[in-house]
Amino acid sequence: MNVYDFDGTIFYSDCSIGFAFWCMNRHPKLWFTFFPGLLKTLIRYKKGKIPNYQLQRKMFSYLTMVDDFDVQIEKYWDKYEKKISDWYLAQKRSDDLIISASPSCIIGPIAKRLGVNYMATEYDREFGVFTNNLMYAKEKAKYITDHGFPVIDNFYSDSLADTPIALCAEKAHLVTNKATTVTDWPDLDSETMRKVRKKIDTGWNIHLKEDD
Repeated sequence: MNVYDFDGTIFYSDCSIGFAFWCMNRHPKLWFTFFPGLLKTLIRYKKGKIPNYQLQRKMFSYLTMVDDFDVQIEKYWDKYEKKISDWYLAQKRSDDLIISASPSCIIGPIAKRLGVNYMATEYDREFGVFTNNLMYAKEKAKYITDHGFPVIDNFYSDSLADTPIALCAEKAHLVTNKATTVTDWPDLDSETMRKVRKKIDTGWNIHLKEDD
């Protein structure tokens, strides 16, 4: 079994942020009801006043405001499925597992199109709360061990924060250059481990970039 991170690994960009801008452009009221609050929360996070999970909960909150979600997510993937990396499509297998911190309601439709398995952050779109742990960093490794520690032949990610699950794999690969280049996971020397700890401790780096 091969296991893949999604955003920045087999898909260039962040689908949660991309879909947020997609929805704001189609429902302009979100620019006033969602976006200002996100910016305020992002500033508080950057100042160290709130933890990562509160930032992510605010980031995902736009999903509670989109009445035609099922229609929009399919339209989004109709346009952006083409951004799945060619190197991945060339080696895709039916037993692949995508593990992503993005919400399952966004990852699920593209995983179905690809015909692969997935595990992503469960987010209740009605109540705006997580219904399991944010699938980030150590939580990915915990998911694997909680499911009987299946053999992972290869693991792929763009982030050193995924080192905990990389250590669960027979072989790990780092993806760079806008999800186009695959190299071996770096040796875990003291400097690399410092970077790993920083990545895990600080959580996601959110870049508010319009994707449509």
